[in-house]
Amino acid sequence: MNTLVLVEHDNSTVNDATLAVVTAASKLGEVHALVAGKDCGAVAEAAAKIAGVAKVLKADDAAYEHGLAENVAPLAASVMEGYDAFLAPATTSGKNIAPRVAAHLDVMQISDILSVEGDKTFTRPIYAGNAIATVQSGDPKLVITVRGTAFEKAATEGGSASIEDVSGPGDAGLSTFVNREIAKSDRPELTSAKVIVSGGRALKDSETFEQIITPLADKLGAAIGASRAAVDAGYVPNDYQVGQTGKIVAPEVYIAIGISGAIQHLAGMKDSKVIIAINKDEDAPIFQVADIGLVADLYNAVPELTSEL
Repeated sequence: MNTLVLVEHDNSTVNDATLAVVTAASKLGEVHALVAGKDCGAVAEAAAKIAGVAKVLKADDAAYEHGLAENVAPLAASVMEGYDAFLAPATTSGKNIAPRVAAHLDVMQISDILSVEGDKTFTRPIYAGNAIATVQSGDPKLVITVRGTAFEKAATEGGSASIEDVSGPGDAGLSTFVNREIAKSDRPELTSAKVIVSGGRALKDSETFEQIITPLADKLGAAIGASRAAVDAGYVPNDYQVGQTGKIVAPEVYIAIGISGAIQHLAGMKDSKVIIAINKDEDAPIFQVADIGLVADLYNAVPELTSEL
């Protein structure tokens, strides 16, 4: 089986989420990578070095500079004739492009896979991750999104793939890039951080969130996350949200502070290696998944913990 992996990038570097997709694709067969962008030669060369990639298809065109799904999806569909499966990361970008590719190919998409059980058999979470479904496709071609936390990342060195130039339909004229606002931070990116400190609704407001969560995160060199309740209340920006409707994370250590443990939040972090919960409600659902639980007032416990580090 020949597979085509969508390389997520910013026209200069490859997004880490792509590396997990390469690992998943390698379980199906030979892996080729699609790099679509503008002046994206450096990305194509980086993709060619990824262990397990046999060939890189490079589409260098102004139409693909900003990764607009309306332009990238027809390109991907147009080169799928020689491939049996198209795989993309289950990121905001991947979730935008993959369904459009499936529509072009007239097949059903298989979303957010956790494992590869056979050529056309996979597992994926349902009911906010409370059950795992085993699904089998009957379509001639597969379109799949891959949960990055479920697969090991392929090595960024060791590959020696050839690079082939391809062209596509170009600008579909359905959308226009206006601007991009990128949050800049010295902290690790949430989905790739080894340690995450998350805060919930119990932190009252943005100032309190900053006073309690930030010093602890600074001491641990951690990324900062939040529950949906904290985001909806305006304590922190949307890109901090962890959960089913936010980011799916699986760090080595996840510290949940003042988070009750709603199902949608647990769906985004319960694969963490070690979960530490601090909550004054001993019946909070978060304690059911926590490896270490502290029943205490966070306003006393967290500053004390921070001072001891």
